[in-house]
Amino acid sequence: MQKKSIGIIVGSIRKDAYTKKIADFLISKTPEGHTLETINIADLPLYNQDYDETDEPENYSIFRKKVKAKDGIIFITPEHNRSVPAALKNALDVGSRPYGKNVWDGKPCFVISSSVSGISGFGANHHLRQSLTFLNMPALQQPEIYLPNVQDYFNDKGELIKEDTASFLTESLKTYLDFASKFIK
Repeated sequence: MQKKSIGIIVGSIRKDAYTKKIADFLISKTPEGHTLETINIADLPLYNQDYDETDEPENYSIFRKKVKAKDGIIFITPEHNRSVPAALKNALDVGSRPYGKNVWDGKPCFVISSSVSGISGFGANHHLRQSLTFLNMPALQQPEIYLPNVQDYFNDKGELIKEDTASFLTESLKTYLDFASKFIK
């Protein structure tokens, strides 16, 4: 049986981002039969429709090929001004253009949001889901994952130390992979 390949898009491009630490934790819990890989969005130039009619940046092509090769996508995002970070929105735009060549199309997805406040990325989570609906990405609806005060979840080595959250994320990953298997051919 061929392994199912799942991409992880980390919404923050900050070097020590909590969302990156969450991604690393999920990768460490990858069940047999699957691979999880982070897809970098930090070096994508801002989407510009002019590129659709001329030579696109090489980073666009590389990114689009990586996303297209994945069987599903996990989005892990912080909240910026009650929405997703600009880098994440840009990645969605780059992957969905030019019109008719949406590399996100039909890929089952999973959304995890977090914040350093008690709001836990609720606004980002739901703004992202609006875009995912338009991009034709079936999203796991339950469990919903909102991680508040995420700065308290990790030790100095970047390891997840909140045992209840670790268990919840591990079980949620399994739930997502079961959900995604219904869409993966």
